[in-house]
Amino acid sequence: MTRIADGLPHSWPPQAQPGDGPVRVLGIGGSTRPGSSSETALRIAAASAERAGAQVELITGRDLMLPIYDTESRERPPEATRLLMAIGGAEGLIISSPGYHGTMSGMMKNVLDYVEDLRDNERPYLDGIAVGCIAVAYGWQASVSTLHNLRVAVHALRGWPTPLGATINASGRPFNQDGTSCSDDSAQFQVETVGAQVVEFAKMRRSAATANAQA
Repeated sequence: MTRIADGLPHSWPPQAQPGDGPVRVLGIGGSTRPGSSSETALRIAAASAERAGAQVELITGRDLMLPIYDTESRERPPEATRLLMAIGGAEGLIISSPGYHGTMSGMMKNVLDYVEDLRDNERPYLDGIAVGCIAVAYGWQASVSTLHNLRVAVHALRGWPTPLGATINASGRPFNQDGTSCSDDSAQFQVETVGAQVVEFAKMRRSAATANAQA
């Protein structure tokens, strides 16, 4: 277990710094079932981000099954520490959640609750980074309402939701059997665009930060 000291120092976790090389994008999502539809959508978006020039890390499925976020304890399991380090070092974020009863899953909401530990960082919460949101549910109503709730949570954490958010109706079997592409052209366009927009925004932010530093 890692103990998070009261008043996190600005150096924990390391903050993403402008520089050369590919921008760093983190993808989180899926369900407790390995290879779920929401995880498949995340992987397709991540592949799009890589094609756009990003270095992508994924934390998915059961690796996100963290203890309920506890505001009264400063102890954090290794899985939570890894997640927070990855978020702190990312220049862009892709989140993919299944729709459970019209909103994001409890697992994904708990993951976002852990971002509270980053409140005292030099870059608090998700401040200033692009966040691509993907919602996958059995039906359009649930997928749309889940996307809305994801975007609301990202706003509350000071993130910048990408202009396009993806809503995928899993009842139509939108993914090919190999799990690397969508059988539905609209779904393919949405998830690929989400990944590309995250990278585009991250590159613009990096360029702006570099220009400001040189000035």
